[in-house]
Amino acid sequence: MNRFNKRMMAIAMLTIGFGSTTAMGQLYELPEWSNDWTKNIEVHGYAQAGWSYEDYEGAKPNSTNLKRTLVWAKARITDRWSFLFMHDFSSVVQEYYADFRVTNDASLNVRFGQFKHSYSMENPLSPTQLELIDVYSQAVLYLAGEGPDPLNGVNYGRDQGLMVFGDILNNKVHYELALMSGQGINRRDANSQKDVIAHLEYKPIKGLRIVATGQLGTGNAVDSAAWNTIKKGENYRRDRYSIGAEWKSPKLGLRAEWLGGRDGDVGSRGGYLTACVPVYKGLDIVGSGEFFDRNTDLKYDQTNATLGIQYWFYKKCRLQLQYTRAWRQFADDYNWVQAQVQVGF
Repeated sequence: MNRFNKRMMAIAMLTIGFGSTTAMGQLYELPEWSNDWTKNIEVHGYAQAGWSYEDYEGAKPNSTNLKRTLVWAKARITDRWSFLFMHDFSSVVQEYYADFRVTNDASLNVRFGQFKHSYSMENPLSPTQLELIDVYSQAVLYLAGEGPDPLNGVNYGRDQGLMVFGDILNNKVHYELALMSGQGINRRDANSQKDVIAHLEYKPIKGLRIVATGQLGTGNAVDSAAWNTIKKGENYRRDRYSIGAEWKSPKLGLRAEWLGGRDGDVGSRGGYLTACVPVYKGLDIVGSGEFFDRNTDLKYDQTNATLGIQYWFYKKCRLQLQYTRAWRQFADDYNWVQAQVQVGF
């Protein structure tokens, strides 16, 4: 056991010790410094694990998986300052950033560090909130850097930078404006250019929000892609846009978005429509249709249709079962069945 792990174990044992009982059933009195520690630090986490079956180009893989095991701690330093650290134990460090509230209300805040960027409606949302087991639509996976993109790498929709954000006009308008590295998480910037990302939400009535986002920047290719002529290590223009809307009520959840962008000279576009209908206590029917074309000149597209159910057996805990049919332009169509359990706290 290395020195760091020994220290963390000692802290954990000390914390457990403070909460333990004596033989007489009386609690130890917490030292004064620990009162501030317990009041000002929140710890949360979740895990998602499941099973997957695919009928894919003649193969029929059948496997279990542990997709995410995230834990994050948020420390309130003052009534204006806070700090968050998030780690995925099945992957890498995801986020570390500080927030500072500039104004007395929520109209102006500053965030600095590594965090989820604001492009698209879905990217800022947690996988614990989204309806699909595969989480994000194809367009968001690619254009927001959530999924495998040879040019930009896998960044889980996150980047390093500085953002101002807030709620104005009686909380009917939410804005975010960020200056980001553009190279993704846990990597040094490979060029001197930065990405600008803007996010604007309008909430005209309760339950409805209309969202427009955009990104302007220059990427540095992590690798080459079959649908693009950009070479590894080459700088390339990387622009994005999206517009969408979401409706939430006790009887229906509906979210739709259209996204597009360019990587160098290659354009891409796509969209999705996802619905969630509660049918009984904790039981929902989920349906989604989505389309994405990663090269609009070649028609390098794929269309997915998903139908499933989910059951919330506790506040942040659910069971999910879904079937997806995929139609692809440059490869065989395939079927996909997934099941997943989510536990959160």
